[in-house]
Amino acid sequence: MVGWMDDEALHRTLTEGRVTFWSRSRREYWRKGDTSGHHQYVKAVRLDCDGDALLIEVDQVGAACHTGERTCFQAGGDLGAVVGERPGD
Repeated sequence: MVGWMDDEALHRTLTEGRVTFWSRSRREYWRKGDTSGHHQYVKAVRLDCDGDALLIEVDQVGAACHTGERTCFQAGGDLGAVVGERPGD
């Protein structure tokens, strides 16, 4: 899944061992699983080379997506992009 974090959400994630996001629509912090029971326990947090994106490895309990799917990128389906090919050497 993809979520948005500010500095406080990142701090909570790094210090509590549970993934915390900032919900821009609800204007509040939320920990994945507090209402659904589908918790995300932090295994590792990595920062990308530009310092503007995180990869959080988790122990996922239950579904990651609010639709009940294990991943948020299954329900939307393939968008039919042209598959690129690297030029031959």
